[in-house]
Amino acid sequence: MAHAIRIRKFGGPEVLEWSEVEVGAPGPGQARVAHTAVGLNYLDTYFRSGVYPITLPSGMGSEAAGKVLAVGPGVSNLAPGDRVAYAAPPPTDAYSEVRLIDARWLVKLPSSVSDEQAAAMMLKGLTSWYLLRHAYRPAAGDWILLYAAAGGVGLIMSQWARHLGLRVIGVVGTPAKRELALSKGCEQVLLSDSDIVAAVRQITGGAGVPVVYDSVGKDSFTQSLDCLCRRGLMVSFGASSGAVPPFTVADLAKRGSLYVTRPTLFDYIARSEDLQAGSAELFDLVARGIVEVDVNQRYPLAEAARAHQELQARKTTGSSVLLP
Repeated sequence: MAHAIRIRKFGGPEVLEWSEVEVGAPGPGQARVAHTAVGLNYLDTYFRSGVYPITLPSGMGSEAAGKVLAVGPGVSNLAPGDRVAYAAPPPTDAYSEVRLIDARWLVKLPSSVSDEQAAAMMLKGLTSWYLLRHAYRPAAGDWILLYAAAGGVGLIMSQWARHLGLRVIGVVGTPAKRELALSKGCEQVLLSDSDIVAAVRQITGGAGVPVVYDSVGKDSFTQSLDCLCRRGLMVSFGASSGAVPPFTVADLAKRGSLYVTRPTLFDYIARSEDLQAGSAELFDLVARGIVEVDVNQRYPLAEAARAHQELQARKTTGSSVLLP
């Protein structure tokens, strides 16, 4: 019998249960995958706590790597034995030893990418891809402001941004994380308890930045708007401090005709060709050493609750994986 993490009610890390599960044969369009490594993401805590509603009981997790065990009718691009990885929307079932998944979300792994790297970077790497290449395309030489620059998305995104010729101002919570962010592509790194707006204005000669990538939400939203230049774009792609409070469009007008977007990855990889293209670009950068994926924490899958506790206590850096 296979095991998986299940939740039967919303709440803190304590609601994560290590349970026996039955995994049947794949149906039409599905694959049966045995996981070798599972990605840990702040997004998972939103599903666990009910910030993002899901139907209970539920599994957890949106990204993983593993090996195809079997494919169902109509699946022609995969075969048993293929190494694969994915970032997939609900049902969230990556925290499992074995699962069934819609095969359209699976991407074959090249030999240049390890299973742990893949599990640690599919969601975070593809998020970096759509933020830098599609949600907004900064021009070489532009300053950008990036929150949580020492986190999983932040470390991948800052390296990618540097490769594109961008100048990254990172925001982190501790001096140790500041040193890490500086080593991974950030040109300037600010501590979150400092005067972010004043520092950004000073760095940019008073102009502000054309884009802010903000995964913090409630605690940083207003100051992020104040860091933008005229007609700048606020990209709000997370809410680690809570949901963004209500605001009016007049708030955007008085700050210089600003724009705000709240994107989500799965709208950018809804088409298979976009998923494959984004994954290919990500894998190429990793293979060439342009983007290094640092797996800094490893936890047994059965200890997912401990992993969530340390993630939310901001004790982690870079990426973390759960090992079945």
